[in-house]
Amino acid sequence: MDKRNNNTPIISDAEIDELAEIILGDYKPQLLQEPRKVKYEHFLESYLGANLDYRHIYYEEDEGRILGVTSFNNREKLPVFDQEKMCLDTVKLKKNSIVLDFYVTEEGREGLELFTGLHEGGHLWMHQGVYARNEMQMSLFGHDAELKSVTCCRRTDIENFGRKGGYRTAEQWREHHADYFASAIAMPNATFFPLVQEILKSQGITDGQIIQDTGFEEDFLAKEILPDIISETYGVSRTAAYVKLRKTGFVVDHENVNKEKKQLRIF
Repeated sequence: MDKRNNNTPIISDAEIDELAEIILGDYKPQLLQEPRKVKYEHFLESYLGANLDYRHIYYEEDEGRILGVTSFNNREKLPVFDQEKMCLDTVKLKKNSIVLDFYVTEEGREGLELFTGLHEGGHLWMHQGVYARNEMQMSLFGHDAELKSVTCCRRTDIENFGRKGGYRTAEQWREHHADYFASAIAMPNATFFPLVQEILKSQGITDGQIIQDTGFEEDFLAKEILPDIISETYGVSRTAAYVKLRKTGFVVDHENVNKEKKQLRIF
């Protein structure tokens, strides 16, 4: 834990991968044995103990849509839009509540819904030490004046786990943790690696890597065929599938390969 940054965990991507496999092995070992979709609702409620709900989450237009919220304490207030009354309202959340916006449940966004749910599950699992309050401890300021104790995850926070560097704040690292956790649960390496390697071999690629920008067939395989198969297999979006392919090194840019070759010549 990083005490200087509100107890934000100091954890690497590789450690999150290991953590996810331990969790899946305890939750449903079959998810580590063959590629399949995880039922995120059941995982959140029965394994993580989350109180799952769906709302029209209110957000300021200039701040971007909020896709998911996690509450770590009782009686946290969440602004929502009541479509029946056509007005703003406030709901009080229970401890360990995960609220998804109805936007992600619309037809065609099933992959985003799954990933957002698991992203919020990542916050719930890893960031209790950051947001949870001791309910026995009295506050001189009241709940409204305390530090924010819910996570509000916007569209830019979801399916962005492949971003390289640039994390400067503790909050940015926490969003990366949650996003990477979602990827590791939805597409565990134990099944993801064998699946991709099998697909590549079936396409005549034996070195286990696709180099983009070297031809139409390579680009089509990297950006269309592989993401489509992975999306269908795991129930994630094509965006999440493509990011995972790049993050794991199955898809690389031609420029990066040339840079690596030059570095090898130098050393």
